Amino acid sequence: MTPELEAHLFGPGPKRILALDGGGIRGILTLQMLKRIEAMIRVQMGRDDAVLSDYFDLIGGTSTGAIIASALALGWTVERVDEVYREFGSDIFRSSFFRRGLLHPKFSAKAIRDGLKKNFGDIQLGGPELKSGLGIVAKRLDTGSTWILHNNPRGKYFGLKPSGGTPNSAYLLRDVVRASAAAPTFFEPELIRVTDDLQGAFVDGGVSPHNNPALVLMMLATIQGYGLGWATGSDQLLIVSLGTGTKAATLDPASVTRMPAAELGVRGLATLMADATLLNELLLQWMSSSPTARQIDGEVGDLGGDVLGGGQGLISYLRYNVELDSDWLKQTLGLDYTATQLDSIAQMDKPKNIDDLARIGEAAAEQIEDAHFDPIFTPGTRHR
Repeated sequence: MTPELEAHLFGPGPKRILALDGGGIRGILTLQMLKRIEAMIRVQMGRDDAVLSDYFDLIGGTSTGAIIASALALGWTVERVDEVYREFGSDIFRSSFFRRGLLHPKFSAKAIRDGLKKNFGDIQLGGPELKSGLGIVAKRLDTGSTWILHNNPRGKYFGLKPSGGTPNSAYLLRDVVRASAAAPTFFEPELIRVTDDLQGAFVDGGVSPHNNPALVLMMLATIQGYGLGWATGSDQLLIVSLGTGTKAATLDPASVTRMPAAELGVRGLATLMADATLLNELLLQWMSSSPTARQIDGEVGDLGGDVLGGGQGLISYLRYNVELDSDWLKQTLGLDYTATQLDSIAQMDKPKNIDDLARIGEAAAEQIEDAHFDPIFTPGTRHR
């Protein structure tokens, strides 16, 4: 373990987590907000060359968030990630007439494998190239278990396994990221050797409760069994969570009653990702007093002043996202989009929407304020 990584994972002082949602090509939107955060931390740290891996101790993501998180943990600038991601996204979401996503995956996995190999090479999850902590969410579908794969050398499965097989530290970063981004119907599953005589079949982490990985990254950082054991407290732990845009699905009640059972089942399952993201937000807002807290629903509101256990909260929490809704975009960001345009922009596999997604992300970045980031979380700042 490098001294840099040791300081991030086990050094004294407050800790900072960056959590990045899944969302396919909509990761372009997230990157525009990350540019704003990178510029802010350069001012706070007094370094024009500072990158997000200098500021955040643990960076993690699901699916497209895992791709971005891995590049940032390697010390890439956000601008470099943005440039690579635009090329990468256009390559991997190239469909074929013969691929419809039902009998066969909609997209070939070759492009994503080639792109990850080109950019991440043979870097291992435990490799010295990683500048900060890294957590990647994937779903092992053959056992129905959610995995968070990380580079903490004190983790139980980081080193040699009693049962044999490859230790997590030796997993290739490109394979772990590919597993996290193997969205069912879009890409085929990724096989990773779990023991000497067993491979696990992994699919996109977005089909777990953690397409928004903020809560599971907090668990990784604070549950003793994971080996980090970071302290909680609003002056001890900062979580910055970025989305890729949300779009509410509304249906006419009468049409729901006429749906075939199979369609009802599919639509019901499809809402679970949004439900889990909303629950994650509710729990994290409940644990904190957050300047970015939003209205969860008409009953609990934004939980302002309603902190779990009372007091100052278990964490400092910042959540940045957008609603892909005409009224919200107009009122909040001053952008004009029709409902039809947003139906297209909300699709996770349409590279033609990159420019619009970047435009929305740039406007959303203006909502990120310096005052949201307490100077106590600036590396090198003495604890007050």
